[in-house]
Amino acid sequence: MENSSTAIVLLAFLAATVSLDCSTAEGRAFFVFGDSLVDGGNNNYLATTARADSPPYGIDYPTHEATGRFSNGLNIPDIISENIGGSESPLPYLSPGLTGQRLLVGANFASAGVGILNDTGVQFANIIRIWQQLEYFHQYQERVSGLIGAEAATRLVREALVLITLGGNDFVNNYYLVPFSARSRQYALPDYVRYLISEYQSILLRLHQLGARRVLVTGAGPLGCAPAELAMRSSNGECSEELQTAASLYDPQLTKMLVALNSKLGGGAVFIAANTGLMHRDFVRNPGAFGFVTSKRACCGQGPYNGVGLCTQLSNLCPNREAYAFWDPFHPSEKANRLIVGQMISASSEYMNPMNLSTIMALDAMT
Repeated sequence: MENSSTAIVLLAFLAATVSLDCSTAEGRAFFVFGDSLVDGGNNNYLATTARADSPPYGIDYPTHEATGRFSNGLNIPDIISENIGGSESPLPYLSPGLTGQRLLVGANFASAGVGILNDTGVQFANIIRIWQQLEYFHQYQERVSGLIGAEAATRLVREALVLITLGGNDFVNNYYLVPFSARSRQYALPDYVRYLISEYQSILLRLHQLGARRVLVTGAGPLGCAPAELAMRSSNGECSEELQTAASLYDPQLTKMLVALNSKLGGGAVFIAANTGLMHRDFVRNPGAFGFVTSKRACCGQGPYNGVGLCTQLSNLCPNREAYAFWDPFHPSEKANRLIVGQMISASSEYMNPMNLSTIMALDAMT
């Protein structure tokens, strides 16, 4: 027990002293899976309505162009890349530019609209469902093996950082999409949550089988507090109670499953729970403390709270994106994304279980 305590103290010291600035940190491959919160533009190459490839999306991106990110600027993977030494964010897997040495940076497999379940997001038609994302990951490894050899490709994947963001759409665009949805008639909410967690475990086990060893797994976020849900379900600006209840059931069970999975697999903390619900809650409840004017009204949108539809050139557009926690009816602004990644880097175990990204980097630097 004494040796264990010493190791924890040493890691804490290292985490405090290791810089995550991209000018000093050693780059590592980075892989991204999930939905629109982390999509880097895969849906641009698909015949789907779940797209962010036209202005004013990207208005604050370095090129001021719509890239397929559901953001006014950078999204969470971009900001994580900045902080783990990546010279650039991984390209979408469907991008024609993902060839040669660019493959070694990693790849983004995420696709807006997807969920844990295959029937989530059917209204968006042609999207990359999560099991297809994992199949693409397998294909990616074959491509990299052809470039640098099988042994080096295996090492690249094992030493990489992985981010996966799923779950929100399984509630918003499945269970609660319409009154008396097929899933809500099939499952009471607690049973549906347990079903999602069980299915997610299978996904994560496959990810581990494919070689992933450092995986950040985000929670569902403040489902009922997004401007889209306020516009649809709130008469007084308060968060939707039923969706908040869903998130309050889902997030703790997700963390519990990840802890059990790490114990089962051995080899330390493979899966790290990022409590993005708690991270969002802080600035949703008290936006002024984080420099926001509002966390209820989206910067870009239409209707109540600018919460109807996606952001288009005909939408209302705020002049100062820094003042808004939400960019569009569903997605955080770049400033909010930076706050979330900041918590991932340095927050306590209440937010990052069992360790934050600084500690991960320090631990991996020792091996």
